[in-house]
Amino acid sequence: MTQNGEFQLARNVKRIGHLDIPGGGQVVVQGSHAYIGHMKPPHGTSIIDVSDPAQPKLVGAVELADGYSHTHKVRVVGDLMFTNVEQNNRHFLRKGARLPELRARLAGGLGRPPSDAELAAELGVETDDMPVLDAARERGYADGGFRIYDVSDKAHPKLIADHKTFGFGVHRFDVDENYAYISTEMEGYIGNILVIYDIGDPARLEEVSRWWMPGQHLAGGETPSWQGYKNRLHHALRVGDELWASVWHAGFRVIDVGDIAQPRTVAAHDYHPPFPEPTHTVLPLEQRIDGRRIAVVVDEEHEHERGQGRLHGFMWVFDVTDFERIQALSAFDVSELESPWSRAPGRFGAHQFREKLDGTLVYLTWFSGGLRIVDVADPFRPKEVGHFIPEPVMGAASPQSNDVDVDDNGLIYLIDRDAGFDVLEFTA
Repeated sequence: MTQNGEFQLARNVKRIGHLDIPGGGQVVVQGSHAYIGHMKPPHGTSIIDVSDPAQPKLVGAVELADGYSHTHKVRVVGDLMFTNVEQNNRHFLRKGARLPELRARLAGGLGRPPSDAELAAELGVETDDMPVLDAARERGYADGGFRIYDVSDKAHPKLIADHKTFGFGVHRFDVDENYAYISTEMEGYIGNILVIYDIGDPARLEEVSRWWMPGQHLAGGETPSWQGYKNRLHHALRVGDELWASVWHAGFRVIDVGDIAQPRTVAAHDYHPPFPEPTHTVLPLEQRIDGRRIAVVVDEEHEHERGQGRLHGFMWVFDVTDFERIQALSAFDVSELESPWSRAPGRFGAHQFREKLDGTLVYLTWFSGGLRIVDVADPFRPKEVGHFIPEPVMGAASPQSNDVDVDDNGLIYLIDRDAGFDVLEFTA
């Protein structure tokens, strides 16, 4: 906010191009194309020609056959495009799994079958939601997994593999030339675990190994020390022979994959409680600062009830030089006063940063706070050096900046969770 009380929607960042497009969960750029995984069906994955960044053009798309799945995450390696397949609206629909037990228990106490209103009150949903939950439970869901496409012809992506996993399916993931590092539910486990696949032959994938936190393997006799799905793998990102894994309300882990067949936990850090928002992404900087190995962590903002005093999601800076003594050095936050939409419908706080830390600049998405560019050259004092808050488009109530990537020329690609895609330039 400026001294005269006006909101400063951009500082040291200017818009080069824009495209009205349905909301996206992830954007990655390779060469002259941006690939966007959309949040909601029927929109699956869009391929955008950004060779002229002032005029981004849709050149290819994968649409979904039904509304039961979404494919909101995407990675590209060479001419291969990977997308997740995950149950759409999964957290809400899974409430329906309790209905048989809940009906029996309430009927026993009431002496009659419970009404939809009574069941809805127990589940914390609306009465009108009951037919939807019943239908989803009866239908089941068996489509979860991930897909691989040949995108050598950008206008006509060709499906190579549709690999099924289990349960909800796959959330976020990482891929390199040899392996896919998949965060997915698997039979016999509670919550997402890591499954590593050899992708040497994309049409015939081979599972290489699995990693999970002790307590997740129910079929192996383990018992979780937490309730429900709060501790689970969000996703793991490869750095050399390490995987840096965010594990939701359990903080983060570092996994040694020098032997890819035997992933091994070598570091763990958990700051929950007291901090309420789950760990979304963790990565170390590629270079050391004053001899220290530095990692950046972001917590994902979830829905807030106004006036309840709950902390927003924010960004952390950690010293991870010694895995036995991981230390928080600082944090970066954005005031609600910095966005005119901070109290509009939608989320306000942090979500995600560009998943490559090849310098000291962190490109960070902040939902209705837009894009924040933060310099961590001094890890004790992270400093914002630029920001851009897009205006809401296509009828959205607020911007919901969700994911960001940067190309080899330094141009920034920002996707909104609800609607809109921007190409930006950092001018500082």
